[in-house]
Amino acid sequence: MERITMKDLPKGQRPYEKCMAQGPKSLTDSELLAVIIRTGSSSATSLELAEKILSCGQKGEGLLGLLHCSLQELQKIRGVGPVKAIQLLCIGELSRRIWKQKAGGQPVAFTQPDQIADYYMEDMRHLEQEEIRVMYLNTKQHLIRDFLVSRGTVNASVITPREILIEGLRCLAVGMILVHNHPSGDPAPSRSDRLLTCRIREAGEVVGITLIDHLIIGDKRYLSFRRENLM
Repeated sequence: MERITMKDLPKGQRPYEKCMAQGPKSLTDSELLAVIIRTGSSSATSLELAEKILSCGQKGEGLLGLLHCSLQELQKIRGVGPVKAIQLLCIGELSRRIWKQKAGGQPVAFTQPDQIADYYMEDMRHLEQEEIRVMYLNTKQHLIRDFLVSRGTVNASVITPREILIEGLRCLAVGMILVHNHPSGDPAPSRSDRLLTCRIREAGEVVGITLIDHLIIGDKRYLSFRRENLM
């Protein structure tokens, strides 16, 4: 059976022509991706290849899967070589940066755990090792700086308040929020998580930087220490 190419499709079904006639909002996710990757392979049109790419993400995440696929995973898709794989990684990174810049560039007051979780969820829920970050806030609870404290096991005996508070004083913060992830996907706090929260809160009180909350990011779920009355 002869394979159908993009040129064989009616003009109204070709992503380029459809976009030109109706605008990008008229395109499906696979059509948008087909326009960007431009060419298919010897065994698939660009649209068919786009559909394969969108189905390779975890748990059928579609476009969100592009944020979590590695270079090696993308190259396992038939028709995706190093160049297309790098293009796809850059699409995911570009979308992540646009979203973070929009969220971080606006004077948003981080007063609710849901806001904080939304800000970090897609960046942190698929990390293979633990990271702990600190949000430094001004008097209106607007974000001043997002600071990576450590990467690896979050251990209260290793992480000291000193570095966290020095950075907070440097950027004139009056409040801070701890955020870290559990690679297991379960946000239930460990004894070490509780101890770390206590130590940072007590040290912050001494220098006038209030620990507002500590969020643990799991897989599409999170736990707020303040909401659960754990601090």
